[in-house]
Amino acid sequence: MEILTEIYIPKNKLKTTLELYLNPTQIEEINDVLDFAEKSHKDQKRISGEPYIIHPIATAQNLAEMKLDTTTIKGALLHDVIEDCNVSYNEIEKLFGSEVAYIVDGATKLKNIDKINESSQMAIEINTPQRTRSATLRKILIAMTKDVRVVLIKLSDRLHNMQTLKYLPASRQLRIARETLDIHAPLAHRLGMNEIKWKLEDESFRYLNPENYKMISKLVARKRLERERYVNAAVESLKTELEKSNIKSLIYGRAKHLYSIYKKINRYQEIGRKFNEIHDLFALRILTDNINDCYKTLGIVHSKWRPLQGEFDDYIGNPKENMYQSLHTSVIGPGNYSMEIQIRTKEMEKIAQEGVASHWSYKEGEQNVTNGNNFEQQITWLKQILEWQQEFTEDEEYLSSVKTDILSDQVFVYTPKGDVIDLPIGATPLDFAYRVHTELGHNATRAYINNKIVALNTILQNGDLVEIKKSRKNKGPNINWLNPELNFLSSIGAQTKVRQWFNKQNKNVIEREGKKILNKELTRLSIDLSESEIAEKMDFTTTKELIEALGSGTIPITRIAEAIDRTENKIKNNNPSVQPGVLVVIGEQDLLTKIGRCCNPIHGDEIIGYLTRNQDVTVHKISCNNAKYSLKPEKIVDVNWGEYTTTYSSRLIVNAYDRVGLIRDITMVVSSEGVNIHKITSSENKGSNAVNIAMTVYTRGVQQLSKLFSRLEAIPGIESVIRINE
Repeated sequence: MEILTEIYIPKNKLKTTLELYLNPTQIEEINDVLDFAEKSHKDQKRISGEPYIIHPIATAQNLAEMKLDTTTIKGALLHDVIEDCNVSYNEIEKLFGSEVAYIVDGATKLKNIDKINESSQMAIEINTPQRTRSATLRKILIAMTKDVRVVLIKLSDRLHNMQTLKYLPASRQLRIARETLDIHAPLAHRLGMNEIKWKLEDESFRYLNPENYKMISKLVARKRLERERYVNAAVESLKTELEKSNIKSLIYGRAKHLYSIYKKINRYQEIGRKFNEIHDLFALRILTDNINDCYKTLGIVHSKWRPLQGEFDDYIGNPKENMYQSLHTSVIGPGNYSMEIQIRTKEMEKIAQEGVASHWSYKEGEQNVTNGNNFEQQITWLKQILEWQQEFTEDEEYLSSVKTDILSDQVFVYTPKGDVIDLPIGATPLDFAYRVHTELGHNATRAYINNKIVALNTILQNGDLVEIKKSRKNKGPNINWLNPELNFLSSIGAQTKVRQWFNKQNKNVIEREGKKILNKELTRLSIDLSESEIAEKMDFTTTKELIEALGSGTIPITRIAEAIDRTENKIKNNNPSVQPGVLVVIGEQDLLTKIGRCCNPIHGDEIIGYLTRNQDVTVHKISCNNAKYSLKPEKIVDVNWGEYTTTYSSRLIVNAYDRVGLIRDITMVVSSEGVNIHKITSSENKGSNAVNIAMTVYTRGVQQLSKLFSRLEAIPGIESVIRINE
């Protein structure tokens, strides 16, 4: 009777669930598959000691609760028989058909990847599992592009494994939990399978951070009755209002999951708030019969309770790529507490919980329902996965790209034709260009957001209409796009494409580009150092190595200015007499210093000192004409830069094409970099639309000035920025 208790209870539960939506013939077919699976797994036990067949039954149960088609249920019951029971592909195909055999084979290959990773050396080191997770994700995604149902089975399989993880050794618990949180939960989210996503996150959280898991569980339990009373009162009050407007609805409170609460607590701690101030641990969800009633309900909610500014999202009008549709708003509800409210139709609710799986639900006597073109449109991001499979040779690179660009939180924007493009949060028009087409990215020159010209590194927002203008000539990407400080590219995929472009150029092109970059940086910053001196400061053996690194995009241009400041810091830190805000006179103390007005050196410039008749030291750039020809050699002293808290003036010339708002854009960029403008003037060139803008700015040194130049040159219309000596 023990076996009956262990096996037949889950079998009977599965049968009861299937009877809710399948006909007797279909149930009989699944029973045949179950009998075969049970015989194949006969005498096999899980580590927990329970009969192995319980695992495939549990996997099938999760999918049956989403009313998935018979092929998927059969595949779930058989997903381990090829690997564990010496059952062949041909045998499954002969008994149950080619479609079932294909899905089982796909699930088997994914399981094999897990086994390889499980036994790998990388898997043993919990803190460095990157390579194994990379290979796992790559195989999962490729399998998914061929038949999504393979991954549906994989996620259901992983969920049951996580629910029984306690029987495994601690090291394996940590590895599997980390992989689940990094890969499987975000993948479930991307597929719109929120119910499975939340369960995977909470189970992973339980093992990865057990102390916080227990703490939050207790806190939630302690406040449960209070929140339930509050939500129930809000539900009754709102239900009355909706009934007055003849809106049929289902309203209920939705408990937030433990991992999402944990993340919210961390966000609150960053701004100095406490757990007790989190009042939306229970959100309100309203289900209506149709879209019109959704918007009517929104109006009633906002008229009843004051909406919070900036907390409204219309995912009905602008659906997410994972098929999610809903209205989201936050209001100040009863008792002056904030409350999150979601409004959607019942069909939208099904899709919100099941995501892509809802398209494989059994409906009206048909199986494998995919809603035709709609289904294809909603998983277009899978095509991106196939493209990257061909472009990225390294698993780690592939993992970074997919995790950042596909599995992370998304922003949804529109092409001029009205197509929806999903990009990672923080993406720019340049990221958009590369997502549309690699060549469009390489040759992007101007960007428009909502028909207004913007810089290529402008951050995109949900609902933006984005248009890219490309160069008529195939000029290729700009090396500055790889500069992380300038934020041109946030997506790993786009960054990789830029690096690949530069790596494909021949050595002559790379050297020519590198030399151009180096000379431009030294010229525009007015740096009085030779190429070999710069190479030495940047720890390159030869100038050629430096030039090749710059030309191939291996290092960003900002490293030049960074190295100048860094090497100067080494000198000053070795001098015990260095004081904040002063220059160091070598071999002397208590001498006053001042900056020469003739050349205005800034921190990082090569400098010399001149002893005046007042017995103080005036500091000049080495290249200063006064220093070269007017000063008496016997009064020249050695000086170095000390720790600096002061700022230094630089005279800049900006060459640009005039347009409305140009000065405003310049001053905004300068201000955002924490740089002060002393004065600014402009002069037009007669007969053209060109304008020269002169301004004096105060920066902390060469590095800050270099970053400022790059950001200014990203402004539409600006051709060049240089520092001049007066």
